[in-house]
Amino acid sequence: MDFRDLNRAVCASPDTDIIIDECYGQRFIGDGLSGRSITINGTPGNALGAYLNGAVIRVNGNAQDAMGDTMNDGAIYVHGSSGDATGYAMRGGKIFVERNAGYRAGIHMKAYKDKVPTLVIGGRVGSFLGEYQAGGYIVVLGIGEEGRLPVSNFLATGMHGGKIFLRSDTAPADLPNSVMTHEATADDKAEISGLVAEYCSEFGGDKDEILSGKFFVVYPDVSNPYKELFVAN
Repeated sequence: MDFRDLNRAVCASPDTDIIIDECYGQRFIGDGLSGRSITINGTPGNALGAYLNGAVIRVNGNAQDAMGDTMNDGAIYVHGSSGDATGYAMRGGKIFVERNAGYRAGIHMKAYKDKVPTLVIGGRVGSFLGEYQAGGYIVVLGIGEEGRLPVSNFLATGMHGGKIFLRSDTAPADLPNSVMTHEATADDKAEISGLVAEYCSEFGGDKDEILSGKFFVVYPDVSNPYKELFVAN
């Protein structure tokens, strides 16, 4: 089925619970939807759940690039891995990926009032995680990646809001001057306890065991804000 026909059928359906079987890369599924629950068996194409506005999407398989682009509300659960630019410009809602994500996950994430976007990755993430992040939470659990940092290069480049939590035995190195890091305290871990519990409820795992590991928090340095690169004193 062509992606246009599939998306017309989803939008026209009177059902609130929709199952898509044998998905083979159709793009834009669920874009802008609210009030629906969509289960996808297969591999959806680019821009799954872009501008999502309250719907819940579950993928039994992998997802491709730009999943959750500019999503506003709702949730996406991927029982597999996701491609590049996962959660690009998220401004609300939640994305949970069981395994890994590609490059530029969580870039341009932003928060406003009660809208606090959340991106939870169970495995590892490629380069440029949290680039220009302006709000929200990114949590990388590093499951199966024990013994090495679960992110690649250029972490938090241009970050000026929000927080990144990394489950890792070693602190991230080569961070930009505009961000800081410290080993997570009990209070820090309490901030993400509910997110880890939701991850385990969806994909399996032991919340307490995961949280017993060492985490590092990456956050903007308020004494050295990113805007100083652009604004003259």
